Amino acid sequence: MSKFNNALTKPTKITAGIFLFGALLIAAAALLVFGWLAEEVVEGDTKQFDAAIRAAVHSHATPLLTTIMQTFSFLGSVGWVTGFCLFVVGLCFYFHRRRMAAFLAIAMIGAATLDSVLKLAFHRTRPIAFYGTSPSSFSFPSGHALSSFCFYGILATVLADRMVGRKSKMVIWIAAALLVAMIGLSRIYLGVHYPSDVIAGYLAGAMWVTAVAAIDKILIDRREKKIDAAKVLK
Repeated sequence: MSKFNNALTKPTKITAGIFLFGALLIAAAALLVFGWLAEEVVEGDTKQFDAAIRAAVHSHATPLLTTIMQTFSFLGSVGWVTGFCLFVVGLCFYFHRRRMAAFLAIAMIGAATLDSVLKLAFHRTRPIAFYGTSPSSFSFPSGHALSSFCFYGILATVLADRMVGRKSKMVIWIAAALLVAMIGLSRIYLGVHYPSDVIAGYLAGAMWVTAVAAIDKILIDRREKKIDAAKVLK
């Protein structure tokens, strides 16, 4: 009987191990690429790349496309993401999903803090905006890219976990990926960020979300072990 129980629990342990290894691998890769990109930005080696991409994107500008891009930019703004996040956290508490609410709150507060710290650390001046005026904050990394990656990525994970069938899950993930990509593109289109800022925002978001997810997984495993131990003692 004990051998049978061990056989049942073994796949779960392997799955948890693979998850943690994957999260560590993603976080490490994102950190390495972010470090390389940051060094390139500081040394001024991304100027040609940034200028070429900005010019290419701006060459397709039209009044309709500008309105669309402003809408996507709004969906990644601090006000919208904060308000939507509070709404989702409220729903989590209503449906007694306190752990999910805590995970989302910690992830988004951490993302905002990380964005502020990195901006102050690099002090990169914003480019001249194509439309309107540039925000007063520093440029590197893009806060829109970082926060949208974290928020919509976590939201997609929660929704996909509750969907039945691979197609439904894929639709959720593709929709979230396209939304996050369009938010980053909108910042380049509007001229308020360099392309390297947006890429850095995605990398910082990947680092932070995977780190928080890994810690959350470790805490869940510890709690489950305590519950299993308590059942054995009974």
